[in-house]
Amino acid sequence: MTIRATLAALRRGAALDGQALADFAEGLADGRVSDAQAGAFAMGICHAPLSPPARAALTRAMRDGGEVLEWDLPGPVIDKHSTGGVGDCVSLILAPALAACGAYVPMISGRGLGHTGGTLDKLAAIPGLRVEMQADELQDIVRRVGCAIVGATADIAPADRRLYAVRDVTGTVESLDLIVASILSKKLAEGLEALVLDVKTGSGAFMADPGAARALAAALVETGQANGVMTSAIVTDMSQPAATSAGNALEVIAAMEALTEPAMRRSQRLVALTKALGGEALALGGLVADADDGAARIEVALTSGAAAEVFGRMIAAQGGPSDFLERWRDRLPAAPVVAELRADRPGVVARIDARALGETVVDLGGGRRREHDRIDPTVGISHLAQLGAVVTEGQPLARIHAADSDAAEDAAAQVAQAIEMAQGAVTPPTLIQETIR
Repeated sequence: MTIRATLAALRRGAALDGQALADFAEGLADGRVSDAQAGAFAMGICHAPLSPPARAALTRAMRDGGEVLEWDLPGPVIDKHSTGGVGDCVSLILAPALAACGAYVPMISGRGLGHTGGTLDKLAAIPGLRVEMQADELQDIVRRVGCAIVGATADIAPADRRLYAVRDVTGTVESLDLIVASILSKKLAEGLEALVLDVKTGSGAFMADPGAARALAAALVETGQANGVMTSAIVTDMSQPAATSAGNALEVIAAMEALTEPAMRRSQRLVALTKALGGEALALGGLVADADDGAARIEVALTSGAAAEVFGRMIAAQGGPSDFLERWRDRLPAAPVVAELRADRPGVVARIDARALGETVVDLGGGRRREHDRIDPTVGISHLAQLGAVVTEGQPLARIHAADSDAAEDAAAQVAQAIEMAQGAVTPPTLIQETIR
């Protein structure tokens, strides 16, 4: 079919076959498809959703329109993807933990936009660290270290690069078919054998509605499996940040505490999420009998220091400080102003608007509204009280890290509005809500 014929078929609500979708994806990658046609295609998919086989075909075509990595390694090539949240620094812990357990992890990640943080922005808080590199250098680091966390090159899923930019300005970002194709075309281009997906739901998630999150998780698993990759999805709670911090350098600190500190000093929620995702990934990759066994292996990698050692070598291999593992507290930048938000009355933390906290970090300068906004890596929120915590009057609820006192004061007021107190006992939502295999 020609490009125009494909668009006409979408307008009529007709089913598209794999060849038509492949031709359109190729046109996106090589420039034959105009921005107007790309926008019409995205809107057409919104009005005439794809069948599961067609969704898999579109994802495959978008993957194959660019470079697909190939590997010859003594262990499985595994990765994880999160649909985005607040205070979610799991990737920084999970990639080296998986590598310490015998997997190889070529994690291609993104930058933050809006209220959700980006893994690459967190890593950019580490002096000298490079996240932009060509495929051969990425493959060399993964072979030597076991993992690397980098950005996508222009050669990885170029059709998605075109389509994503058009979706953002045409109001078609929320199409399930296009979300699945966007996520998986880039991840499958890594040449994976197994992939675990963290699909978040709750106030800080992209898919706040539990039903929508489950539908996305099921579509991701079905499409990944249809393209030959062992795929699972875990639906997880994002009604509060994954860590007790939100902000780039602050989340690196949270990750390093999980990697290097005794168990009582770690964020229990963050570690539990890492173990659940890591256990599932190791089981998918055939390194353990089941996810429970895998979670136990991840715990050993954390407590023994093996994951931390891999992380230190990864940082050095990507141009960061060679002594980062030993001196990470000295190496990370800090905000000039740190202020405490204290409870004005006793009670129990009953609700947290995690999205509002993410927006507060953006307002402080720790995130971006537009693609090319500059980020201050030092600002954010730390020591956030958790859901169900019993607090007394005057007890700290959070620390605000800001560029100046006025910004800290404004942020403290926003955080106070995002935390709802109650007088009775509160049961937080279950962190791990469902696993879809």
